[in-house]
Amino acid sequence: MSRLLYRWGRWSATRPWIAIGAWVLLSVLVVTASAGFGKHLDDSMAAPGTDSQAAADLLASADSGAGGLTAYVVATPEQGDVTFMDSRQAEAGLDRLESAVGELPKVLGTTREVSPDGRVALLRVQYPEIGELAASDLTALKDVLAEARSSSSLRLEAGGDLYFSFEQPPANVGEAIGLVVAAVILVAAFGSLLAAGLPLAVALFGLLVGASLIPLLGLLIDVPVWAPVMAAMVGLGVGIDYALFLLSRHREHLAAGVPVAEAVGRSLATAGQAVVFAGTTVVVAILGLGFAGLPFVTAGGAGVAAVVLVMVLAAITLLPALLGLAGERLQARGLLARRGERRGQGQRTDAAALRWSCWGAHVTRHAAAYAVAGTTLLLALAAPVLALRLGLPDQGTYPEARTERRAYDLVADGFGPGATGPMVVAVDVSRDRSVVDPLAAALAADPGIASAVVAPVEATSDVAVIIAQPTTTPQDTETVRTLDRMRTEVLPSALAGSPATAHVGGYTATMSDLSQRVEQRLPIILVAVVAMSFLLLMVLFRSVVVPLKAAVLNLLSVAASYGVLVMVFQWGWAASLIGLESTVPIISFIPLFVFAILFGLSMDYEVFLLSRVREEYLRTGDNGYAVVRGIGVTARTISCGAAIMVSVFVGFGFGDDPVLKMLGLGLATAVFLDATLVRLVLVPATMKLLGDANWWLPAWLDRLLPHLDLDDSLPARGEGEASAAAMLSPLSRAHETGALHEADAG
Repeated sequence: MSRLLYRWGRWSATRPWIAIGAWVLLSVLVVTASAGFGKHLDDSMAAPGTDSQAAADLLASADSGAGGLTAYVVATPEQGDVTFMDSRQAEAGLDRLESAVGELPKVLGTTREVSPDGRVALLRVQYPEIGELAASDLTALKDVLAEARSSSSLRLEAGGDLYFSFEQPPANVGEAIGLVVAAVILVAAFGSLLAAGLPLAVALFGLLVGASLIPLLGLLIDVPVWAPVMAAMVGLGVGIDYALFLLSRHREHLAAGVPVAEAVGRSLATAGQAVVFAGTTVVVAILGLGFAGLPFVTAGGAGVAAVVLVMVLAAITLLPALLGLAGERLQARGLLARRGERRGQGQRTDAAALRWSCWGAHVTRHAAAYAVAGTTLLLALAAPVLALRLGLPDQGTYPEARTERRAYDLVADGFGPGATGPMVVAVDVSRDRSVVDPLAAALAADPGIASAVVAPVEATSDVAVIIAQPTTTPQDTETVRTLDRMRTEVLPSALAGSPATAHVGGYTATMSDLSQRVEQRLPIILVAVVAMSFLLLMVLFRSVVVPLKAAVLNLLSVAASYGVLVMVFQWGWAASLIGLESTVPIISFIPLFVFAILFGLSMDYEVFLLSRVREEYLRTGDNGYAVVRGIGVTARTISCGAAIMVSVFVGFGFGDDPVLKMLGLGLATAVFLDATLVRLVLVPATMKLLGDANWWLPAWLDRLLPHLDLDDSLPARGEGEASAAAMLSPLSRAHETGALHEADAG
């Protein structure tokens, strides 16, 4: 592969406009096709085989309309002493509102309920399934509410599934700030606007193409509505990282006097191959979500994986053309290099690389102490994971500035906490219609149920619907116990001897079933992702120990990120710093995505670091020197890439959506820990302790595995690279090692 990448790098560097033109044409075609033929994304959270899914399927098969989207409008008089029971004006305003909402094109029907104190009116609005709806339907509802607000004395708020599916959250300033911080980091690292702009340009261009592919992917699978935002978060991070690693290696060659085309080719043959394998590892880890048994999780992962693949292609095809076009101008050096020249360092010694090498030498001199201390810290951060509670925050976790949150609070105040997440009991009465009333009475008698009301349906329908309102909020653990009791005791007892069947669905039941499915499948996903990543790294590094150590350390960093999520979201530690107004359970499918994405990203840094360490080990046969040298030449780039990725993830974490908050914080925490504690402390310490055993591979296994070394032979070096070879000569190595020992002793 390295020879192929080398030839492609040289070709694209000498004919840059062909590659750039191909990408421009590709982007036009993809964006146009997406706009013309792309499918609207889905908000389904189907979990085949669960009781809540059986309820949803039963409602859908009966064509009762109850299986579609809902919205609710909440009204309360502005005057504090007025109720709907004693004010004809307020009641008339409510009548006009219900009539106007009911006349909207896609509305199937409305139901009204007034709180016991008469202060809050709840108008439930039934819509068809999401495939028949569009954002314009939400806009139409908003227009009706805006007109009603201007002509009545009622305070109106709204929320529900329709808002969840089509409402665009307010612009997140944090995302823009994250990109600005990334740009600042790149400028500081490279000391050149041109060099800093290339990774950003490649990542943004790749994101345009990748994000446009997602609606086209929706033609094959039902991609969830949140997939593009998650894909943008991950895609920006890896896109900048991949371009950054290639650009850094390219500038090393330019600094050594290698001609531009040759430098591009050699950078692509080494760092480019690392990018391919790192991206493949991320994709494999994300596609491991297919073992979750949740179609929307699998489809969401496919969307993210598609964007990552585009980023890899952009890094190895578009970036080489841009490097060739930039030519010698990328040799412009930053402050550190200019300061080094003023000090008379004729060999262009990289001060930052020397400092990182000194750090690597220091860690390897005290390897046992650093290994114990680093592992202890990760275990301490991971300890709260034992208190992990899965669930799904509802609209009550939104900021108070949003109408969904205000509507949620009004419903809870007027009708009780359980009214915000009623359970929908779907009853198949095709063979026994007499069970409905006794079943509703049995549900109402349960201590965890505040009320159970038979919903109106068509008289000829074979499905009856009972709305059961819990006494506790959807997030309360007592609600889960009530749900379990309904399914295992109340329903079987009430239906004993009857051919009728009943299933419990609705938001609360669906989220509980999702959490249970995640708990069941997470170990399977963990084993599958770790096994696939282990095989990839074993092929890449020709070692059994290196991928095993990488898997253990990456699992530790992921567990630590879970612990931080528990501390912030469940325990409320420093929650206000990210705009979280209340504690919430960990969203049921977040651990799946966090594990898959973080395991892949962690392997990214493992590949970039260890590919360089292995290069040095194969040249010198000295494991200790290879580790120190590998840290020295990659740590600055890895740290820069991690800082960029953390800034991007933290930016997304400042949005209103709790899903993005959890993803942003979880990813940022794990990347920070991985690039600092793991990559700069535990990896060099453990590799020093293991010595040459790091590279052990049984002979029989070596014969079976395909050879995909990162250092495959390349065409003969040009004269311009003589200085680069000198940097790796025994004399140079002895000089550098001596400098490291002196610095460490100092």
